[in-house]
Amino acid sequence: MNKNKNSFLFKDISSLKGVGKITKAYLEKKRIEKVKDLLCDLPHSIIDRSKISKIKELEIGKIATLKVKVSKYNFPRIRNLPNKVICSDNDNKINIIFFNSFEGYIRKVLPIGKDVIISGKIHYYKKNYQITNPTYIKLAEQKEELTKIFPKYSLTEGLNEKIYRSLIHNVINNISHDYDWYKKDFLKKNNFNRLKTTLNNLHNPVKKIDIFSNDYRRLAYDEILANLLVLLSSRKSVRSATKSKKKYQDKFSKILLNNFSYNLTNDQKLVLKSLDQDLKSEKRMFRLLQGDVGSGKTVLAFLAAANVIESGYQVAFMAPTEILANQHFDQAKKLFSSINIKIEILTGNTSSKNKKKIKLGLADGSIKLLIGTHSLFQKKIDFSNLGFIIIDEQHKFGVNQRVRLAKKGGDNCDILSMSATPIPRTMMLSIFGDMDLSILKEKPKNRKNIITLLKPENKISEIWPLIKKQLSEDKQVFWVCPLIDDSKKLNYSSAIKKFEIIKKKFPNDSGLLHGSLDNQEKDKILVKFLKKEIKILVSTTVIEVGINFPDANIIVIENSNKFGLSQLHQLRGRVGRGIHESYCIMLYKNNLSQNAKKRLKILRKTNDGFLIADEDLKIRGHGDILGFQQSGIKDFRFADPIHHKDLFLLAEKQIKNMNIKDFKNYEDLINFYDRVNLVNDIAN
Repeated sequence: MNKNKNSFLFKDISSLKGVGKITKAYLEKKRIEKVKDLLCDLPHSIIDRSKISKIKELEIGKIATLKVKVSKYNFPRIRNLPNKVICSDNDNKINIIFFNSFEGYIRKVLPIGKDVIISGKIHYYKKNYQITNPTYIKLAEQKEELTKIFPKYSLTEGLNEKIYRSLIHNVINNISHDYDWYKKDFLKKNNFNRLKTTLNNLHNPVKKIDIFSNDYRRLAYDEILANLLVLLSSRKSVRSATKSKKKYQDKFSKILLNNFSYNLTNDQKLVLKSLDQDLKSEKRMFRLLQGDVGSGKTVLAFLAAANVIESGYQVAFMAPTEILANQHFDQAKKLFSSINIKIEILTGNTSSKNKKKIKLGLADGSIKLLIGTHSLFQKKIDFSNLGFIIIDEQHKFGVNQRVRLAKKGGDNCDILSMSATPIPRTMMLSIFGDMDLSILKEKPKNRKNIITLLKPENKISEIWPLIKKQLSEDKQVFWVCPLIDDSKKLNYSSAIKKFEIIKKKFPNDSGLLHGSLDNQEKDKILVKFLKKEIKILVSTTVIEVGINFPDANIIVIENSNKFGLSQLHQLRGRVGRGIHESYCIMLYKNNLSQNAKKRLKILRKTNDGFLIADEDLKIRGHGDILGFQQSGIKDFRFADPIHHKDLFLLAEKQIKNMNIKDFKNYEDLINFYDRVNLVNDIAN
C-alpha cells in the first residue's frame, strides 16, 4: 500500500510548492486545508476548446475558441486604460482587451498579420464582441499544442484556474500507482480503478462528470464505507463491555398495561419483546426505535422503563425541548400513578432549590425516573444507579454525542433512542448503522386517519366555515406558513401577515409562533395553546416535531408545494392525536406545475411515513430529505442514496464480513474522508 510514501496527502496544504500564506488563505475559504482536500474538489464542468467558432456564431457569456487574424494594435498613452488588439475572421471583428499587460508581451503573442487561436469568455461592448485577458493564445501553427478540454472548478476570488489545476496535477502525479486501501481482487470484481487512476480520470475528464461512471462510483463507495467504519467503531466502543442483566418479573409493566384503555398493536408487542431481550441480555442495548407519527413509541419506552425500575435501576428520559419534556413528565405521572415511584423533571428553568433536591434524590436513589432536556447530562448531575437512558427525537444527536451519552451511563446502562422521522433504509444505514433498529409502522386502532385536502389559495374562503365550526366545538387549529415576514423575492405567505388576517376574523382566539422568538417565549405560547387559551396558532415550521396537542384537529399549510413531502407529513402529524376526526388542508398557488400537484397527491393518498420518505428521497435527493444536518457526520459529498443504492448495500455486506482487526487497513480511507476526528472522539 506504500502508506508512508503517500503520507503527504494528509499534510497541511501549505506543504505544497507554490502555496504561500496568501494562496493558503484563499484555499481555506474553499475549505481546502489538507493536500487531499484538493483531490476531493472535483470539477463541476468542462471547457471544450476543441471546437473553433466563427465570430458571427458567438454567444455572450460563453467561453469560445476562435481562429482569427491580428489586424491592429491600440496602445493608449493614458495610464490605467487597457490595451486593445483588433482581430478578425473575414468581415467580422473582435476586440482582444488586456489589462495590466505590457506592449512588448502583446506584440510577441499577437503579431500583426498572423493567424492565432484565442480562447476566453465572450463579452459585448459598444456594439463589438470582445475577450478580456484571454485564457489561452497560440499561433495557428501551434494549434496542436492547445489543450482541447479543461476541467472547470468553482474557485473563490484570488485563485487562478491555471495554478489550481497545476496544484491538483502535481498532487496526483506524486501518488504511488499501487497506493490503495482495497486489494486488487476487490477492485477488479467491482470494476473500480486504483485510487491514482480514479482521481486522474475525474480531474482530467473528457466530458462532464457522470455520477454513474465507474470512477465517480469508486469515490462514492469510499465515502460510504468510511462512514460505516466510523459507525462500526462506535458500535464496538459501546458494546465492548458486558453488563449485568436486568432482572424483573414484568410486575410494573403489567400494572401499566392494565391501566391502558386500548390494546398494544402487533408491532408494539414485537418491539416490546426486543426491548425485553436487550434488557435481560449481557450485551448493552443500543437501539433506535423508529416509528411513524402517532405509532405509540413513548408508551413502549415507559413500559421498558417500568421493567428497569423494577430491576432496581434508575431511568433518564431526555427530550429535545422543554415543552416536550413537560408533556412526557405529565404523561409519566399519569401512567405510573398506580406504582409508587418518584418521578422528577429537570430543565434549564428548574429553580436552584429544586435542582438541589433532585441532585440529592438522584444520589440517594429515591428518584427512579428523571425526565428533562440536555440538562440531565450536565457534569454535576450524578445518578446513584443509572440503568436506562431514553432519548426522544434521536436525529438531533450525532454519533459522537450518542457514544458520550452511553459512556455517561456506565457499563450497566442500556440506551433506547426514538425518532418520529421516517428515513429510507439507505440513509438509516449511513446515519444510524451503529444501532440496532426497531420499526413501528402499525398505528393504534383508536387513531383515526387524517383527512388530507388540497385547495388552491383562491378558494381559501371555502375553509373558513369549517374552521368556525370546529372552534365552536372547542377544537383547535394550526396554521403554518413558510416565512416569518413577507418576501419580495418569494411569493410565500408570511406568518405575521396571515396572523393579522386571522386575528381580524377571530380576535380573541389567535396566537403567533415563529423561530425568531426565544425558547421561553415559544414555550409560553405553546403552553397557552395546550391550555386552550389560544384556539388558532399561526406558526412557522417550529411546531413540526413531537409536541402533542390532543384537541388540535385542523392544520392548514400554506404554499404546501414549497415543503418536502417528509416535512409535510411531519406537520400533518401535529393533528389527529385525539379521538376526533382531523383535517390537513394544503393550500397551493394557482400556477402549480403538474409535477408539484403529483407530489401533493402522494400525501393525499397515504399516511405511511416510510412510503412518503422514499418518495421524497426520489424527488428531492438526500440533501433535503431530513430537514436537518446529518448529526455529527458531514453530509455526503459524492454518495447518493438513490443513485448509489447498490453501493450502500455492498458496503453493508463488506462491513458484516469484516473483522475489527481489519479496521487498521482503512485508517487512510477514514482520514481521506474526514471521519478521523469522529473515531478519535469515540475512542476517548
